[in-house]
Amino acid sequence: MSKFSKNKKKGASAISTASLPDIVFMILFFFMVTTTMKETELKIKIKLPQATEVKKLENKSMVSYIYIGKPIPALQELYGSEPKIQLNDQISELTDIYNYVMAERGAVAEELQPQMTTSLKVDEETEMGIVTDLKQELRKAQALKINYSSRKMVKKK
Repeated sequence: MSKFSKNKKKGASAISTASLPDIVFMILFFFMVTTTMKETELKIKIKLPQATEVKKLENKSMVSYIYIGKPIPALQELYGSEPKIQLNDQISELTDIYNYVMAERGAVAEELQPQMTTSLKVDEETEMGIVTDLKQELRKAQALKINYSSRKMVKKK
């Protein structure tokens, strides 16, 4: 007498869930790597000027942004209505430009530092005096590669 019968029908085998956590983590890592977060909260109002010749920047990871414009209405009591400079998430003074450039330069590898670009996003209503002063500070910090951000001019028909 045998306890086991050889004539039993085999049912459908269950799907193995042993690799399920691996798949979930692969998907998680994929989204963590490909997702970009908004880095800067604008505290100033910027409407970029229009330009006829526009060229996109090649390597945006090597770009440091400096914003110039009037503070948003909620912050005008604190900062006034004159154009201000914003570095990262804070409104700064001209004297902070040198330290900002050095910090940005120190965050990248030494062989990539010559490829660094400073992009100026300036409101179209801003006068050139503050922009000229900013360029002088960038010159002191040896940040000579400057880009002016603009929007493409729309042709009216």
